[in-house]
This record gives sequence, C-alpha cells and structure tokens, in this order.
Amino acid sequence: MATLAISASFAIACDNSIEEYDGSGNNSTNGGNTGTQVTPPPRTEWAALADSCTYVLISNFMDKQKGTFWSTPNDIEKSSTYIYWQQAHAMDVVLYSYNRIKDTDPDKAAEYLTYFENWYANDANNYNNSKDNEGDYGGFYNDFTDDMCWICLTLLRMTEFTGEEKYAATARTVFDRYIWTRATESPKGISLPWTSYDQDKENKNACTNTPACLTAALLYKKYKSTAYLDIAKDLYAFNIANMPDNERVEEPPLTYTQGTFGEACRQLYHITGERSYMDKAGQVLLYAVNSNRCTDSATGILRHEGTSMDQSIFKAVYIPYAVNYILDEKADRNTREAIKAKLQLCTETLSRNLDRGMYPRMYADYFWGTTFREGIPSMGAQASGASLMEGMARLDL
Repeated sequence: MATLAISASFAIACDNSIEEYDGSGNNSTNGGNTGTQVTPPPRTEWAALADSCTYVLISNFMDKQKGTFWSTPNDIEKSSTYIYWQQAHAMDVVLYSYNRIKDTDPDKAAEYLTYFENWYANDANNYNNSKDNEGDYGGFYNDFTDDMCWICLTLLRMTEFTGEEKYAATARTVFDRYIWTRATESPKGISLPWTSYDQDKENKNACTNTPACLTAALLYKKYKSTAYLDIAKDLYAFNIANMPDNERVEEPPLTYTQGTFGEACRQLYHITGERSYMDKAGQVLLYAVNSNRCTDSATGILRHEGTSMDQSIFKAVYIPYAVNYILDEKADRNTREAIKAKLQLCTETLSRNLDRGMYPRMYADYFWGTTFREGIPSMGAQASGASLMEGMARLDL
C-alpha cells in the first residue's frame, strides 16, 4: 500500500478537523459519581493505584516480545500497524513508573529495562522501513516530522532515566539527519513542516514545532551544542508568532500541544535564565486546566478529547509536563498550586470511576468522569489514565 494512500489512517493528531466536544458534559456517557466529594487517598495509595493502572496498560496492551503497544487489548482489532507516534507516550508511562520504582523493586525495574531494549530494537513499531540500512537510527525515520520528534523525546528520556547512552545518541542522529534537514524559512521564522510530502510544505503546525522545540532544548542540555539552543529559540519564536493568543498554542486548543510547548518553555528558562520563558510555560499549562475549551464544564476536569487513538492519548502527553512544572520551585507558586489542584481533582475523579472489580482489566475510559463499561478498550485512554496516576504518585500528595 502506498504511503500517501494510508496517511489518513494515522495522521489525525495534527488535523484541525478533530472532533470538538462542547464542554457541557453532554458528550459524557455511562454516568459516574463525579459530584461526590471524597477525601483523597493517602500518598501510598496513589502509588499503588499508579502501579495498578500501569500494570493494566502493560499486561493488556504491550507485546512484551517487542516492547511495543497495541491499540486494543492483545490487538484484537488488528489495528496496530500504524501505531507509531503513540508508542512514545505509552512508553513514557512505563518510563515514569520505572523511575519511581527502580530503587525499591529491582525485579520490576529489570523487567522494564527489557521492554525499553525491545522497544528500541523494534523501532517503536515504525511502519516505515525505507531507511533501515542507515544504521540504528534509520529505523526511526518517518515521513511525519512530528512522529519522529515524539519518538526522539522518549529516547532522550530513556537515557535520562536509565543512563544508557545509545538512546539519546539515536535521538540526536534522527534529529540531525531526518528532522532538522526539513526546516525552511517563512515570514514568521524558521520552522518544520508536518510531513515530507509536497502538499505539506506550508503546513507548519504546532504539533510538529512544539515537540521539535522541546527536542532541540533537551539536545542542547545533553550535548551542549549551541546549534541546538539556536534551533530551540528559533522554534520558540515561530510558535509564539503563530499562537492565536497569549495562552492558546493552537486552534482548537488541545492538551498535548499546550503541555509540550509549556515544557519547551520551562526547559528554555532553565537553560537561559530568562524569566519570560517560564512565564509563558505557566500561561499555556494553566490554560489547559482552566479554560472551558479544554475542560468539562460539569466536572471541571480535563475534557473528553475524542475516541481516536490519537485523540485518546493527548492527555498522556500533557500530564508529565504539567507535573514537571508543579515540581519546579522556580515556577510561579500560584500557577503551580492551581494546576496541582486541577490534577488532583482529575485523579480523584478517575479513581472513583475505575472499576476495581474488573482488575486486571480495570480500564480507564476516554473521559475520566465516566466508568468504562462496554466496547473495546483503547490503549490511548489507558495510557492517559495511567499517566495521570503516575503523575500523582510523582507529586507524592
């Protein structure tokens, strides 16, 4: 099957025709007791619930021989061929779990290290094998620029958490050879196109240029090459020039680009010491949990962003970066507290709506204000729910 013919099936993430939810709660189904006020569990219970949710993700959605993830449990829908960019965010859940338990559960940590190796060896389920003969990095090549950026971010995180240098080295080579070589100038600055296809040369969207900005910043922190810092600053300027207003990264506003740009800004602050970067980080991260465009009006939690594999995993991108901001003592205290309060509300709501009786098939629903009752579970929804629980465990509330 030709690449162009299949592109529509896996490229939804950056399509501005994404289904919009009205935020009224009318899109929610299956009920849920989100109106009930409960006392938050003690910190040990959040960690235990994170363990459980991550276990559900791994045991139902991971091909452990490959370290990669299926879109449905045990790939029952046979729909996982083009699940590539999503691999980054599902594996991020496991990475944060690994970082949390590596000193207390060495057996599980060793198991996780095997998954990382397998994921890497199998090119994160990349369906494009056109560059396989170019070395370890070639298998991660993709026509979609944003897909490679997300994968590079996870590879960098693998090195950060495990100390294994080959992951970051691969990310660096992928960025240098396949990502930044696509950059072009425009009246709004230097930027990257969504894909390598001719029809996308002028499609310089946020879902490509925010993760690229963050990748460049992290490459600078790792390798101290000023070229990467220059790239990160250029992409920051481009993203700023294309924002609809001071708080929205794109239109429609989506949690994953709000979170990614927020983290890029936070990293640039720590690199440069320029306060304007941290101020922008707080603005865009807070917008995602305060705006009625990104939250559900009936419950106040992050909204249902859609049922596709792309849409359902958006929140798994936002959560870790929001947690990073909360934990950053250089961030604005009031903004940190406001974001933390909203994430705690989301966590308590999801906790109430997880059906413990179904464990180890205790699936998170697309919307955390409802309980999964019927249909085929989604890896994206489970990754988002597990990401939230891992984030709460990191906050140690």
